[in-house]
Amino acid sequence: MALLASTILVPPALAAGTAPAAATPAAAAPADANPRLASVNGQDIRLNDIRQAIATMPDQLRKLPENVILPILLNQLVDQKAIQIVAEKSGLSKQPDVQHQMEVAAQNALQNAYLSAQVMPGLTDDAIKSYYDKNYANKPGAEEIHARHILVPTEAQANDIIKQLKAGGNFADLATKLSKDPGSAKQNGGDLGWFKKGDMLPSFWDAASALQPNSFSQTPVHTQYGWHVIQVLGKRTAATPTLDSVRDQIRQKLIQEGVQKAVSSAVAQVKIVRYGPDGKPLPENAPNTPPAAH
Repeated sequence: MALLASTILVPPALAAGTAPAAATPAAAAPADANPRLASVNGQDIRLNDIRQAIATMPDQLRKLPENVILPILLNQLVDQKAIQIVAEKSGLSKQPDVQHQMEVAAQNALQNAYLSAQVMPGLTDDAIKSYYDKNYANKPGAEEIHARHILVPTEAQANDIIKQLKAGGNFADLATKLSKDPGSAKQNGGDLGWFKKGDMLPSFWDAASALQPNSFSQTPVHTQYGWHVIQVLGKRTAATPTLDSVRDQIRQKLIQEGVQKAVSSAVAQVKIVRYGPDGKPLPENAPNTPPAAH
């Protein structure tokens, strides 16, 4: 995207005043592809610095109008440069702990640059489309369940609720009165809406998927949050997602796979020796377990 208006990118061709008449008009000065936007104690901040800063921003922020984002980033870079200059004058960069932090930062920057060089070239629209065709297209969507639940601290309380339901109690009324889940109890009678398998804890999903619509669990379901009584209201198969709806998910998945591949490749190219608490090398097939902290 264009970062600066053309009036800023292209410097004036002529100085103020009237140029003398000439048989051939003077050629305009070539535009500076990386103009200076500010300087701090003589240290320049240029357009490429802004471009690099924009490249690290989330997509949503990168879509801001350039007349909004440019002054904000320029001010930030000016502030950062001022802090850097004053910090260097104070001698902080000579302190051992600061030097270590700077070395770590430089190493991280190099690692990230390597991973980016390995991963980003393969992150194309064609690659995203290929992943979609292989994993989503022409396949049924995920199973979805619509359910309500009542969450209580003890198994005995959950069993008592099941007893009341068997006697004709209203599930929504009991959820509003007894459930400890603030997100679903008071507002909508324990209704969780539609959810997929990955949205819920495994034990909750397994219990809900085993129920038929319009039925409730006959035994309490335990999770890390407490004891649940579940009522399933409906089941359906979700529509196959469109490419646009899962594009960002696929992009993140491809990045993860690319990073894993790059890391495995790097590890295969070096010799790694791990040591035990006694300082002696461990066998290559020894479990990678760090020593306990003391």
